[in-house]
Amino acid sequence: MAKKVKKAVIPAAGLGTRFLPATKAIPKEMLPIVDVPTIQLVVEEAVAAGMNDIVVITGRNKVSMIDHFDHAYELEHMLRSRGNTAAADEMARISTMVRLIAVRQKQPLGLGHAVLCARQAVGDEAFGLLLGDDLIDSDDDPGIGQLARVHEETGAGAIAIMEVPPGKEHMYGIVAGDRDAAGRLRIRDMVEKPAPGTAPTRLAIIGRYVLPPEVWPMLEATRPGHGGEIQLTDALQELARSPQGLYGVEIKGTRHDAGDKLGYLRANLAYALKRKDLRGPLLELMREMLREHPAG
Repeated sequence: MAKKVKKAVIPAAGLGTRFLPATKAIPKEMLPIVDVPTIQLVVEEAVAAGMNDIVVITGRNKVSMIDHFDHAYELEHMLRSRGNTAAADEMARISTMVRLIAVRQKQPLGLGHAVLCARQAVGDEAFGLLLGDDLIDSDDDPGIGQLARVHEETGAGAIAIMEVPPGKEHMYGIVAGDRDAAGRLRIRDMVEKPAPGTAPTRLAIIGRYVLPPEVWPMLEATRPGHGGEIQLTDALQELARSPQGLYGVEIKGTRHDAGDKLGYLRANLAYALKRKDLRGPLLELMREMLREHPAG
């Protein structure tokens, strides 16, 4: 069995242009899901899977994202002095739950390049990779932890996949392969955003990966493609062709695309409906809005 996966990488250097003007001065990773920044939910998933060293790939104007995980002594003191112990304890928990390493991606050269920026901080060991636009809501078994178990059992890389509706394949990286006895997909083919009608399957890659250290030289050797960007998919294809191999895993949990406006709204509603303090009032608010804005 391979060693436990203890480190994770979160690429967070993007400009968030799909959410302008909100992201003009605020990192998109700080946009809240109800009242919790998106990046905190992603970090908490990694921590729940036992990954306590988190490497965040940042860019300019991202300081608030890192500050969020630092101590806010004045705020905690003020909350305690006013008797709001629960809120003060929550602020303290956020600042102590993880060891955070910030690494700058100085040029927007693609996801593969962003991951490669983390090499020195991660070292020669397997690591989790979590994309902040994808939220995986799985209370009992964190999504990245499900992939880590596959790596620990096989020594191979593991990526999260899901079946997408017909006609949506061109929006994703699509994989094909053969199932093993445990139901895992040993990937043999991978196509990035195939032309409509050409996808080999409807199994799409979503933003969770556990990658072995063998991926580093593959990323370094990857040549820039469209737009001068280094694509992670190119290195994953090479990993899939290697003797070590690459598995696709349909992880348990609900995936929300927080990088899409409707997906972001859906995530807010889904997380709010799970909260006892919000569920009842929110359902009533939704009924009221449906009466005010009937379909058609």
